[in-house]
Amino acid sequence: MLDTMDTRLLAALQKNAHLTAQQLGEMLNLSPSQAGRRRQRLETEGYIQAYVARLDPARLGLHVQGFVQVHLGTHGPDHSKSFARLVNARQEITSAWTMTGDADYLLRVYCADLPALNALIHDVLLPHPAVARVHSQIVMDQLKTDGPLPT
Repeated sequence: MLDTMDTRLLAALQKNAHLTAQQLGEMLNLSPSQAGRRRQRLETEGYIQAYVARLDPARLGLHVQGFVQVHLGTHGPDHSKSFARLVNARQEITSAWTMTGDADYLLRVYCADLPALNALIHDVLLPHPAVARVHSQIVMDQLKTDGPLPT
């Protein structure tokens, strides 16, 4: 179970993962060693999965963000595993979810330009034997960046 101090620590780390035990202790009115032990426990227990850097897609030349709904024509464990391998092998696909409703999968993709998105859809996704059709949506503007989880 998380107590109030744990949730405050997690909220602070989601905003800035570089906070030192000293800084966390000052924010939470704990000693640096207490703050460090709490952080370590939260890491060990799996509440904190990783520390990552959020990169600017445009600065990396990735000017098209899109969401691609994938509809399978054939369902089964072999096709699902094969499609999952394809998704995991492609850098352009940064997130993937299995979905309820009409689409079987929702993919978040970043591409350099529209021809690159077109190639991903027509040369990679549609040729997969289980894929029946795809529906893509291009992001015009992102109103809110991927934010921290509620704690």
